[in-house]
Amino acid sequence: MRILVADGLEAWEMAQRRGYDLLVVDVKMPKLDGLELLGRARELDPDVVCLVITGYATLELAVQATKLGAYDFLAKPFTPRELLAATGKALEVRRLALEARQLREERDRSLLEIATEKSRLRTTINCIGDGVLVINREGQIALVNPAAQRLLAPDGEPLLGRAYTEAIGVEGLRELIAQALVASGTASISFARELRLSEGGETTVAANAAPIVDDGFGSSRETLGCVAALYDITRLKELEKVREQFVRLVAHELRAPLAAISQTLDAVLIGAVAADPERQAQMLRRCQARATELLDLIEDLLRVSAIEAGRVARKVEPVDLRMVIEEVIALFAAQASARGIEVRQRLPAEIPPIIVDRSDLVVVLTNLIGNALKYNRDSGWVEVSAQAVADGISVEVADGGYGIPEAQQAGLFREFYRARTRETARVTGTGLGLSIVKRLVEAHGGRVWARSKYGEGSTFGVWLPGSSPV
Repeated sequence: MRILVADGLEAWEMAQRRGYDLLVVDVKMPKLDGLELLGRARELDPDVVCLVITGYATLELAVQATKLGAYDFLAKPFTPRELLAATGKALEVRRLALEARQLREERDRSLLEIATEKSRLRTTINCIGDGVLVINREGQIALVNPAAQRLLAPDGEPLLGRAYTEAIGVEGLRELIAQALVASGTASISFARELRLSEGGETTVAANAAPIVDDGFGSSRETLGCVAALYDITRLKELEKVREQFVRLVAHELRAPLAAISQTLDAVLIGAVAADPERQAQMLRRCQARATELLDLIEDLLRVSAIEAGRVARKVEPVDLRMVIEEVIALFAAQASARGIEVRQRLPAEIPPIIVDRSDLVVVLTNLIGNALKYNRDSGWVEVSAQAVADGISVEVADGGYGIPEAQQAGLFREFYRARTRETARVTGTGLGLSIVKRLVEAHGGRVWARSKYGEGSTFGVWLPGSSPV
């Protein structure tokens, strides 16, 4: 029976009056938030299955929800199919937990016999996406689901029925299982550890092992074996690495401009340059330039966030490409003139209209032309060209600048990636510009590319459909 409630407190009151198989909670609920309700519900019934949904998904929130016993963590927006799939799996886990209670009552049968005879339990466990292992008191693997088989033996070598000390090649997992097998008389204890499944491998799992204790009559509490669960957290670790990289990058990019602005304003405020109005004005102009750099960084971060969250509203319509190119080149006229860089166009007499969001096209060209100037030599050149090709328009921005070593070209369109050479060591940037270009172009059904030769310059190009909107 499905029951909906208005707030977290009402849900808690109903949970105390009767038991439920599944709770679906939102993190942000009135009167009692989802995580607090989750903790109370798990105290009331350790086997209750909880799904946590939120529109503010972070790694820290996912870890906190998992520690409180959440079965799954759904980030908004999600489709009805995704919710149904998650609730279906959760109910299967609930059914598995209830069956496990029944299994504990069958005292006179070994875990290997139970695994053989309980085909329904086997089917349920086989459907679980996380790895599950059951080890009997003799140290044999009595049950292994396909997920655990794939994680521990990707070569297909069977694990079932073998001694875990021989079948499992991950030393940390063997130690975890050994700890659980000797934890006699303690049913509530569990052991957990993060493990890499191979030396230098990329797959990381959160492994949990707990003893299965016979709650027999009298004082006997015999350990029948243990169960181990393997949760693939490789993606979470990658997200954590990206987050750490992001924090380092932002801290680095913010520290230098803010320090320079602070020092300059200190000098102005204490009157150190009051006697030289021209120098004071020059220092304030440098402050303004530094502040503009910070605003550009913030704008890039907000744009990436909006694109990833799908919050970008586009007005797709025919756009005059020549006009947009000329407008963007005009934006950089002063910067190019100050460094003696020639910016030229090579455009056909007639260019068919391009079907895009005009503001997106401006962002794309601004990033490409801005990079061509930024990573260029003084008195160099930049050329913007376009031509009609294969049901669309090809636009290229070429420069005679420093170029990019071949070994560094593969990551050019990744977030926060910046190619580094001795010539560009002092050039500032967020590493987000080309990533934004790629996302915007692909959102219009187009594609991007880059060609470069170190010491000779680079060419960045995009293709966009020219006849019908996506």
